[in-house]
Amino acid sequence: MIKLNKKEIADLLPHREPMLLIDELYDIKKLFSATAIVNVKKDSFFVQGHFPENPVMPGVLQIEAMAQTGGILALNTVEDPENYLTYFMKIDNVKFKQKVVPSDILFFELKLLSPIRRGICHMQGKAYVNNKVVMEAELMAKIAKDDK
Repeated sequence: MIKLNKKEIADLLPHREPMLLIDELYDIKKLFSATAIVNVKKDSFFVQGHFPENPVMPGVLQIEAMAQTGGILALNTVEDPENYLTYFMKIDNVKFKQKVVPSDILFFELKLLSPIRRGICHMQGKAYVNNKVVMEAELMAKIAKDDK
């Protein structure tokens, strides 16, 4: 099991604030699954403009946080992850089941649906708040060598 804090996540992903959404990865099982936490804060960048009187975390940001979790799961399969990037190719069967609001703690669980072939990862993700599924999706991503 591997555990990563925000700085270690930033060392793997190209995202930076405010778009680095994952606060912690607390369970990565190589070639199998990853679980991450996103703390939805009252001062999150989207709160001021996304329904100020009744703030809700935008669904697109929930998908992005799930994709970042999946990206780390995919990168965890290569020996030198700092030399690779993950590009999402497809997102299917997205379902939003409950709104996510400031002060919620989102838990993302992603699992590989099939072995990685030719750098292509197929994953199933679920997001939870208080042990209730609030969002789910299937993701497909490609791991590619960084050309920097």
